[in-house]
Amino acid sequence: MIDFEPSDEQALIVETVRSFAENELRPAARACDEGSQLDPGILEAAHELGLVANSLPEAFGGGGERSAVTGCLVAEELAWGDLSLALGILSPALLGLPLTDFGSEAQRASLLPAIAGDAYRPGSLALLEPRFDFDVYHPQASAKRDGDEYILEGTKCFVPWQEGLSSVLVVASEGDAPQAFLVPCDAAGLATEPESNMGLRALPTVELRLDGVRVPASARLGEGAGADLRQLVGRGRVALSSMAVGVARASYEIARDYAREREAFGAPIATKQAIAFKLADMATEIDGARLLTWEAAWLLDQGADVTREAALARQKTVQMALDVCDGAVQVLGGHGYIRDYLPEMHLRNARGFSSFEGLALV
Repeated sequence: MIDFEPSDEQALIVETVRSFAENELRPAARACDEGSQLDPGILEAAHELGLVANSLPEAFGGGGERSAVTGCLVAEELAWGDLSLALGILSPALLGLPLTDFGSEAQRASLLPAIAGDAYRPGSLALLEPRFDFDVYHPQASAKRDGDEYILEGTKCFVPWQEGLSSVLVVASEGDAPQAFLVPCDAAGLATEPESNMGLRALPTVELRLDGVRVPASARLGEGAGADLRQLVGRGRVALSSMAVGVARASYEIARDYAREREAFGAPIATKQAIAFKLADMATEIDGARLLTWEAAWLLDQGADVTREAALARQKTVQMALDVCDGAVQVLGGHGYIRDYLPEMHLRNARGFSSFEGLALV
């Protein structure tokens, strides 16, 4: 029998995160977007909730309660509050979860205790590349073995780059196989160029250039075959799909409430057939996209290969988020286009989901 009811523990987590998103993230969303920076106080407060640390191994200070489904529930609620802040809050997972899944004991012991520690520590994953024919499974960035070192060459884009970041996980091709490497942010030959994006204005991202960057062989993630990039990409797509659902839900709820209050010709516009049908279609699409995402997350928790399911969830949520947020702007009419209301920001953020890759993990 299929059961979509969260466990008691999951329900409590959702209630806690929803309250945090409503009371902390949503009120700060516009100011962070306009100021093009994340609120450090919010990041620290969110870290105290243990949203990432709870998924890390107990041996390194974490909670040992890893669940992709729970991660999806958390990601949706945070993105409902604000997408940029949500990505900032969950950024430690960009290092912590790949280390948990593929890292050597030495790598885990070196970095996981700090990620699970008392203070917020950002993480970053360099996956995307600035070229039209980019293939996530065949990156053009290269890693060549040179004795006891690797030499990294290439360019990455849309790499989260917060203050306090110590290492970035760079995906590059070693021969024909993609691998992940831990690269110190102060490594010689590593250069960054700040990006100015249409959406996610509060999340600092950079173009990352690797010009003969040398790292020790021990910087290669894991042992033997190394990291499984398909699993890494799948977990990223499931996380971003959940966030797309959260952004769309936020925009839909604002449009729904506005339509109930806004009157035209003596009645709320929500009673007009065109508006009512649009809102119904928006709600239907959100629920359908959420179920696809939950299916992929559930399969992740079963240890299955979710390449197909994650791709389907991503394909659905990318278009759904854009359609719903655009619909919300339409429902608000002229008010939807001005910054006094959040749907215009939701629409700018939603536009990016077709390009996002590796900005979050579950």
